[in-house]
Amino acid sequence: MNWVPEAASSFAGKVDGVLWFVTVLSIVFFILITVLLIYFSFKYKRKTENDYTPYITGNQTLEIIWTVIPSILLFVIFAYGLIVYKEMRTPPGDAVEVNVTAKQWIWIFKYQNGKSTINELFVQHNRPVKMVMRADDVLHSFFVPAFRVKQDLVPGMYTQLWFNPTKIGTYDLFCAEYCGTGHSQMLAKVYVMSPEAFSRWEKGDEEETTTFASTKSPEELGKDMYSKNGCAACHSIDGSAGVGPTFKALYGKNESLQDGTTIEVDENYLRESILIPQAKVVQGFAPSMPSFKGILTDEEIDALIAYIKSLK
Repeated sequence: MNWVPEAASSFAGKVDGVLWFVTVLSIVFFILITVLLIYFSFKYKRKTENDYTPYITGNQTLEIIWTVIPSILLFVIFAYGLIVYKEMRTPPGDAVEVNVTAKQWIWIFKYQNGKSTINELFVQHNRPVKMVMRADDVLHSFFVPAFRVKQDLVPGMYTQLWFNPTKIGTYDLFCAEYCGTGHSQMLAKVYVMSPEAFSRWEKGDEEETTTFASTKSPEELGKDMYSKNGCAACHSIDGSAGVGPTFKALYGKNESLQDGTTIEVDENYLRESILIPQAKVVQGFAPSMPSFKGILTDEEIDALIAYIKSLK
């Protein structure tokens, strides 16, 4: 049984060390105090009605011991935590920057090579990464348990964190701050890749990292896109109300727009809504959907449209 998440960053073990040090210290003192409390309650129990409470003025030696020792331990905890915290807050000069935008309820990552991804963060094994982050709407929090990193994203300002991934694999990324009705759907994946695989991804060879590496049908691929790009946070597939219109039986439907006109939902309308969501906003819904232009490929958009068309 794992008591803590997998450790997959350079300072995950150090963060765990601080946690276990404080935890073990607390347990030791809890047991010590509890045992003494029980022992003294029996040793000094009033045995007869004639027993009188002795007059105790104090013990200077004991008072010095139980003041000095806890004070020293507090300074040790502070120094230990400060050393680890300072390392976590000081990114190395050669760290690769990734810009992060959080909004209800998706993560958008922009890389130095001009690429953008949604709800998927691609990083290289053993290469420090500095995340420069902001929120578009409300307070969010970037949290990767395996890396032991968590940082709030605040509207109107930039925040940052860094990590050095030490294990190749796929790790969960959560929003750790309640940010509205779709908070539980604000999930993402971090892909830690070998230098060779990451180089291929940077150059555009995405066969190993994209949904389209499989032999799935367009509808199945579109279903994958629906899940991994945060569509589920706003658009239901069962007809229930959400932040955006439901995808169930959407294709072929006549929608009333905010400008008073009506439009039939066809492939062109769906594509425009994905790329330019504020162009034609459905009546009764806020224009809060982000644009996926430059983020989704034409093949991904086609697959998503195929999936929407299949939802009768």
